[in-house]
Amino acid sequence: MTIWIPNITGKSGPKYLIIADAISGAVADGTLARGAKLPPQRDLAYRLGVSLNTVTRSYAEALRRGLIHGEIGRGTFVQTQDQAGVADTPPPHLVRPDTGPIDFRLNLPAVGHSAELLSKTLADLSRSSALAQFLDYQTDGGLDAHAHAGAAWIGRLGMEALDRNIVLATGAQHGVMACLMATTRPGDTLLAEQLTYAPLKPIAHHLGLKLSGVALDEYGLIPEKLDDACRKTAAKTLYCLPTLHTPTTVTMPEDRRRSIADVARKHGLAIIEDDVFGFLPQDRPPPLASFAPERSLFITSVSKSLAPGLRIGYLYIPDNFLGAVRGAISMSCWMPPPLMAEIAGRWILDGTADRLNNWQRMEAGARQRIACKLLEGHSFQADPSSFSLWLSLPDPWRADDFRMAAEKRGVRVLTGEAFALGQAAVPHAVRLCLGYERSRERIITGLEIVAEILGGKYDPNALPI
Repeated sequence: MTIWIPNITGKSGPKYLIIADAISGAVADGTLARGAKLPPQRDLAYRLGVSLNTVTRSYAEALRRGLIHGEIGRGTFVQTQDQAGVADTPPPHLVRPDTGPIDFRLNLPAVGHSAELLSKTLADLSRSSALAQFLDYQTDGGLDAHAHAGAAWIGRLGMEALDRNIVLATGAQHGVMACLMATTRPGDTLLAEQLTYAPLKPIAHHLGLKLSGVALDEYGLIPEKLDDACRKTAAKTLYCLPTLHTPTTVTMPEDRRRSIADVARKHGLAIIEDDVFGFLPQDRPPPLASFAPERSLFITSVSKSLAPGLRIGYLYIPDNFLGAVRGAISMSCWMPPPLMAEIAGRWILDGTADRLNNWQRMEAGARQRIACKLLEGHSFQADPSSFSLWLSLPDPWRADDFRMAAEKRGVRVLTGEAFALGQAAVPHAVRLCLGYERSRERIITGLEIVAEILGGKYDPNALPI
């Protein structure tokens, strides 16, 4: 048995939530190891000087969050990451439908428990004497505390960053646009993976940029192809997603990242690294930017790892691009909302962000296990920590025909064409995102339909006109 007693003194709010938060924090920082046995509820109540009912409610809350599980006759244990029952209890309701078409198009994290934690944070903020600063204009990069939180968040990915090199954006997509504004001019060529983040195309179009795709293999961007593209186009900027690449979910290995950094130095190429999914893998290589920090504009956020509505992006910008990126942020939105930055910053510094991200990682793993089982025998690329998978379609399926057949059965998917650049052949594949739907039951239903379509006979006459 683990002799673990949480410190709940000096903390405000319902005691059962304080104890549940303490369990969450202890699991996140390793104080409570995976599989560790928790004290019996009656013993913990006695040691803390609270009622048995309070501890019972706290254990029930921890169970609902997917942190612990009970075994009849044995006791209560910290959940192990490979258990399929992680976070089985449906999370709180958000504006995601429980009925109608099953939507596999939106690459969002699962509905987690951030709303409950937000309630406590807002209550704490209401007692702050510094609220006025969150309602005022910010200049020169915003509040120092917010930059410090951003540096700490980026540091968790293995990227060393000084506070003064951190710029806040209104989400990672806004950060991408600001970095492109800082590194390119209308008419320039922008290099990117042959398959890439779909919004990059309209962003580049509105900035007057010419997009040129660079070939991929099973390890991501191919260094030799990037070298060729640099010589042929004289491009000075590369946009890429080395970790959990969109849409293929591939994570580029470290030696490939070093090779890409060498090519960038050879050609004087600025690298815009989008690492928005970087917090989901438990074990991942260092950021590409860490191998060429002097020319890398590194972007991450909290929207894919904590909550999609928390629109705060963190950018590491080297000194030579710092003024241009800050100018682009100021021109495009003046400043990210300081109140939202304060919420994100508090969560990063007090451990809440780590707990929320850990829950997302476990939920992604659980949903990927479901997908692996239901799509067994079919060809797809996936990562255990990703909320999406890349499904290759067998002959004679064409991607758009498959999309229409799935939609006719009440399942929405996104085809490879949405991600493809240039004139290269578009793969007959679809991306399935597993995070948007609130319940695992709808995920199962949707994947069963996908499997039925793949296993059935292709009938073009059955497709909607």
